[in-house]
Amino acid sequence: MATRLQSASPPSLPRRIGAFFFRHPNWSLAALLLLPMLWLGVFYLGSLGALLTQSFFRLDGFTGRIVRQFGLETYQKQLFTPANMDIVLRTFLTASAVTIASALIAFPLAYYMARYASYRVRGLLYLLVLLPLWSSYIVRVYTWKIILAQEGVLTWFINGLGLSGVLRAVLDIPVIGGPSLSISLLGTFIVFVYIWLPYMILPINAALERVPKSVIEASGDLGAPPGYTFRRIILPLAWPGVVAGSIFTFSLTLGDYIIPGIIGNSSFFIGQAVFVQQGTAGNIPLAAAFTVIPVAIMAVYLLIARWQGAFDAL
Repeated sequence: MATRLQSASPPSLPRRIGAFFFRHPNWSLAALLLLPMLWLGVFYLGSLGALLTQSFFRLDGFTGRIVRQFGLETYQKQLFTPANMDIVLRTFLTASAVTIASALIAFPLAYYMARYASYRVRGLLYLLVLLPLWSSYIVRVYTWKIILAQEGVLTWFINGLGLSGVLRAVLDIPVIGGPSLSISLLGTFIVFVYIWLPYMILPINAALERVPKSVIEASGDLGAPPGYTFRRIILPLAWPGVVAGSIFTFSLTLGDYIIPGIIGNSSFFIGQAVFVQQGTAGNIPLAAAFTVIPVAIMAVYLLIARWQGAFDAL
């Protein structure tokens, strides 16, 4: 009788809560997503909303105070000027060039890792790709500044090969050149590619590993030459991985301000312009307006990437 009374006792509170969520899976999903959605909504989307709001204010030229009245004066009179549009164009073209160069370098390596490398060699290559990410970002950038300097090891190596005239001819090009590689847009481009290259290799490798070997073998058995197989089978199937990697390389280059501040000439990028306007000049509306540009670019870019199936390769 005592056993029956004990078994008939009401369940504990945790058991009742568990039973409720078991009977109501939608409430269970809502409870799981509550905390991350609050974080995303308050800290991420909320900060973006505040940023967008600040861009519609203006800075009083006489008092230096922010006039909190909605308008487009900051965009019309300060942002859309030839000098600022030059910054935007320079940043966009550099990010595009870094993305294309990273893809061209990463694809052959990722293809070898996915198709031909043995288990041990593949592990070693993974280690070599990820190894730079274990060191400090600032240390890597300053190391490249020393490497690219006029008295650096890269210049010494080029001079040793008798190619100093070629280097000087490249550095004499008006836009990308400069006194040395460390004080040129070309040097900035080289460091950008080095820093963000792992973020391109890994998504491409993941996409290539999902390409069925039987499909490639069937193409060869049907008489397709290797070039045709690559263009019509391998590349289309791996293309989402390329686009996924480009999301990282393009967006990280678009918003970076540390590399252009250490490597390169005095030409500003968007990140540097935001830093100067917000920290030095105190023109928060203009800094916010500058920040809206990469946000808008990435919004369009992500829509294109989603259409290309890039999110399936992440």
